[in-house]
Formats: sequence, structure tokens, C-alpha cells
Amino acid sequence: MKAKSLFIVSRERHAGTLFIALGLMEILRRSYKRIAFFKPIVDSAADSDIRTIKESFDLSQKSEEAWAVTLEEARDLLAEGEEERLYERIIARYEALKKEYDFVLCAGFGGTRLLEAVDFDLDLKIAKNLSAPVAGVVSAEGRSLEEAEEEIAIWQMALKEEKIEPLAFFINRVEESLSCSVRRVGGARSVPCFPIPYETELDRPTVLDLLEATDAKTLILKSAKQLERTIRRPLVAAMHPEHFLERFKEGDIVIVPADRSDILLSVFAANHSPTFPAASAVVVGGDFDVAENILKLLRSDENFRIAVLSIRKDTMQIANEVQECEAKLTPRHKRKIALALGHFARYVDASLIEESLARAEVNIVTPAMFLHRIFASASALKKNIVLPESEDDRILQAAETILRRNIAQITLLGDEKRVLNRAGILGVDLKGAIFVDPLKSDDKARYAQRFYELRKEKGVTPEAAAELMENFTYFGTMMVYEGAADGMVSGATHTTRETVLPALQIIKTKPGIDIVSSVFFMCLDTRVLVYGDCAIVPDPDPKELAQIAVSSAETAKSFGIEPVVALLSYSSGSSGVGKDVQKVREAAKIAANMRPDIPIEGPLQYDAAIDPEVARKKMPGSRVAGRATVFIFPDLNTGNNTYKAVQRSTGAIAIGPVLQGLKKPVNDLSRGCSVEDVVSTVAITAIQAGRS
Repeated sequence: MKAKSLFIVSRERHAGTLFIALGLMEILRRSYKRIAFFKPIVDSAADSDIRTIKESFDLSQKSEEAWAVTLEEARDLLAEGEEERLYERIIARYEALKKEYDFVLCAGFGGTRLLEAVDFDLDLKIAKNLSAPVAGVVSAEGRSLEEAEEEIAIWQMALKEEKIEPLAFFINRVEESLSCSVRRVGGARSVPCFPIPYETELDRPTVLDLLEATDAKTLILKSAKQLERTIRRPLVAAMHPEHFLERFKEGDIVIVPADRSDILLSVFAANHSPTFPAASAVVVGGDFDVAENILKLLRSDENFRIAVLSIRKDTMQIANEVQECEAKLTPRHKRKIALALGHFARYVDASLIEESLARAEVNIVTPAMFLHRIFASASALKKNIVLPESEDDRILQAAETILRRNIAQITLLGDEKRVLNRAGILGVDLKGAIFVDPLKSDDKARYAQRFYELRKEKGVTPEAAAELMENFTYFGTMMVYEGAADGMVSGATHTTRETVLPALQIIKTKPGIDIVSSVFFMCLDTRVLVYGDCAIVPDPDPKELAQIAVSSAETAKSFGIEPVVALLSYSSGSSGVGKDVQKVREAAKIAANMRPDIPIEGPLQYDAAIDPEVARKKMPGSRVAGRATVFIFPDLNTGNNTYKAVQRSTGAIAIGPVLQGLKKPVNDLSRGCSVEDVVSTVAITAIQAGRS
């Protein structure tokens, strides 16, 4: 997938992230019509960087769309161990921008400090969760260009470890005596690296910065442009005029006691002389007021265009405040922004950036991203999912989350008063939930009669059917069958058999499919794989294994995963013999005939199925080897142990089992499930309902 975003990251404060963002935004405007700026974590809702980018480029997005969480919120989530919730909120805002805009330029913390030790790592994790290539920014201040390049080499190792694509590197504040020609770093597909020389004016504060950082008041200001002048240095003028003029340099901010009219007149005279410098501003201090006739003279002269400020402090205090004043880049700094854009364009080859963007491909899907997509898809479908185990606290807690996040409509089976009483004890809000008591429902008799008609040939009597409708799992399954609910999730307090058997008896399997099977979504660090069957069918024959493969491919496709199906065995291709490998070989042929539109091959060993290098050696020319996304195990023993081994060894998140093959969706929970498991399973069930 071609990159439609870029994430600017720095390892250090004041590296010039905003400067790089301005320059990149100017380049992006050449190729993209609608561009958004996104800063995942901000100091506050009134973020200066967002405002600067938005106003400088007249972006159409709203300011509140350009950030996801505040610094305080991020700290709280990390302190509570809720890193995944942090990513979830960031991804949700980012995905909304991607839908509305052609390109999203993202920026990391920059000058923000979250937790000193984790800032850079967290920035990289956010970039990975957004599946965005990275532009790295390094400061060469206080170091040689070679040392800065060594820093980039360390970066590259960190990026490679996180499987993040570097698009370009920028070395800011390079000493002018050093070479500033574009370089290449990396291996065969080298990454452009742009050394950018130090531009002193960008790091100098303006009169505006001083005005905003202190309690200064303006005595004379004839144009807002006067506030954009940069301050070269503070000059305390507590001396005779002749000595002042000897020390006076272009761009000095002159700090003078209010009663020193002689110095003010000297500044006035110097302003009119082509041989003397001009001040950036004048600051009068002390407890005195400037003589009114002096102010009148300065105000009346149209050619005197120097701001005069007043700060009620002594001159040395004012000088210290000027020294401590921080240089900023905001929409009001128009001259500085123009300088920044020109300086960037002088040293950064726009065509190299455009080439890097054109070839950048990102195929990362993190667990947080996958879950966000599931929840967003389920929310759009607005399906009604019935939960028959309302006596379980986890079910009630999950129901609250599902309702609050608008993932699905929830129907809880049980006595409404008892359920709400328990919810109150737990502090759970079930507003919006539907309650149905199977023991008192008007539909009970009708469902019993319908079930009797479905199962009378199997020996079910009307009395037995009526009794079964008092079983909440059977009642919930009948609701799905009759269209009163779109799907059911059970298993928190029931066995797999107790969940699946009613579905087999009532809902039955899809045409052409004889068995119900299952898959797990294995959410690895940067991709999601599908494993089947790991929970239901103990020892499938070739026909059943083929049906599992086809059902698993369809499930993968329903959840945005391109199905490339590998039927696994202990040998690859035609090399192996024996009944076990022959079963897989036959199943692969049957499955390929059932769905010739889907790449399906077997037998394949796991390494040949997943690793392109191994695939080139063992299965050259294969459509599946090295790029499989759906892995079909030959039996339950292999599948169940493999998914648990991968889960425990790699830290992968296993979502499932997801049942497949039924005409309408019913899913089984583990009795050890968490609240999060219930939420994700309901979302999956809602999506299945939308596809059935």
C-alpha cells in the first residue's frame, strides 16, 4: 500500500521538528490537494505548532481534528498501564483524517516532554501503529556532521527493529564550515539525508516573543511588522550617548531607563542616519515615565518605525528576561516562516522527497490498528448481538463498553431487575441495552414450536422443545435464527459444546459447507495472520480440511486481510510421502477447485509459507509460499498447540476462536475470557452478521 502519511520524529528537544514540518508541508502541496496535519500528543488543546501549520498553509481542517490526547491524558494512561488505549485514541483520530484528506503529515513530541526515557520509543510505536514512514530529525548543534551521522546510524537500527520505513533524515543546525550536500545512508535502497546549515535568525527571539513572555506594554507601535524583528542581543544603555553609539549594533534591543531622554533621542537620530544601525526595539524600564514631549516626537515621525515597550523593572532584570526569552515560530512570525521555508528549500531537494514518497510502501497492521478497524467496521453496521450469560460480571462490563463505544446493539437475556441490580453493584451503566427474559418472553412458545418443527425428525417432542427454550443459549440461538438478533456470543460460563450444538441444530451450516470450524486472528507486532482450525475439528479428512481452508479464506477477507492460503504439513510441495502429507495434498486440490479465485497451496512447511527467503529455495514460483496470510493446520492437535506457542513466545494477541461455516454468526468465548475478549468477539460477530 502506497504511503499516504509521513511521521516526523526527533530524539531530542529543539531539534527543529516544526521547521522540518513547514518545509515538508510546502513540498507536499505540490502533489496533494487536501493535506491534514496531525500531532498525536499535545501540551494542550491550543497547540502552537498546529496553529502555525494550519494558518501558514490555510488548511481546511478544524484545530480539534489535529490532535488526539493531551500530555496529561497520555501520562495518566501510561501510568495506569493503558498504553493500548492511548494508541486506540490516536488511531481513531488519525483514521478519521485519512478518510477526509489525501495526505496526513504527522509530528511527534518535538519540544514536549512525556516521560524522558520513553519519548522516542513511544513516538516510533505511534508511527508504527499509524503505519507511517518516518522522517528523522537530528540536531548537529554542539557536534560534528560525522557525529550526527553516527546518531542516524543508531536510529536506523531502532527503526529496523520496529519494522518502520525511514523516508528521509534531516540534520539541522550544521556548522556552515561543514559540507551541506545531500548524502545517502543505508543499504541498497539508500535513504536521502539532508544536512541543513545553522540559520541564526531562526533561533533568535523576536520583539513579539518578548512581548508575550513578559509583562511589557507597548508605548509606540506603528505596525505589527515591527514586532517581527529579531533581537540580536540586549544592550543596556546606562551611559552617555557617545559611548552608547559606539556599542550600538544592528538588531540590538536597547534597554534604557525611562528618564534617559538623551539615549532615546540618540536611537531616534540613528534611525534617520544611513550610517548608523537600527534597533530591533526599545525597552524603557524603571519606575519613571518617559517624558511626554519625547513620546510625542517619536510618535509623530512616520519614519520612526521602532517599537517602544515599557517594563516596570530595572534595566538588568529586563536584560536577563531578554536573554532568557525563547525563540518561537507562530502564525504571527510571518517573516521567520518565509525565511524558514526559503532556507529549507535551499538545502532540501524536493524531488528526492517526492521520489522517496512515491516508492514508500507500508504494510504494517499492529494489534491496536486491527482492533480499531474491527470496532469501526462493527459500529458502522449497527448489528444487534445477544448475550445469554448476563449473570457473569465480565459480560455486563463488556456490554457497557460496547454500548458506550457504539460497537453494537446489545440484548441481554435474564431478569431485567436482577441484571440491573448487579450492574449497579458493579458501577456499570447499561443504558441502551435491550433486556429479554426467556422465562417470561411472549416469544417462548413460538420459539419452542419452531424448534420442535426443526428437530421432530430427530426425536424432539413438543415438551422437550418447550423445556429447551428455558435454556438461555438455546433461546438466544433461536433469536438469531428468527432474526430477532443478528448474532450471539456465549461461552463465558458454558462449554464450547453448549454454545456450538444449538447453533448446529438450529442455524446450520452454509451451502457447500458441512462442518463448523474456527480461526484465530494472530495479531503479531506488525501484521495479522489467520490460523485455522485451532479449536473445533479434531482430525478433519481431506474434504473437511478443504472446507476449513475455504471458510478461513472467506473469514480473512471479511476482516480486510487478503487471503493467501497455505495448508501446512511437515514437507513442502511434492517432496514428502505418507498418509498425513497426502491428506493435506488432497485437501489443497479440493480447496483450489472450490475457490480458484483464491491462492491456495499445500502441503507447505510453516517456514516456507511465511518466509520469502525460505520460499525462494523450497518453493520457487509458488503463488503462496513466502506470502501466506491464512495458515491451515492438518489437525486440532497441531493447530491448538501452534497458536498457543506463538501467542506465548512472541507476545502476539490471539483473537478468537471465531466460528465459521454457520449461516448466521454464533461465537464461543473461553471460560477464562477477559472483558476485552468479550468486546472484540462481539465486534467480530457484528461484522460476520454484516457479511452473512
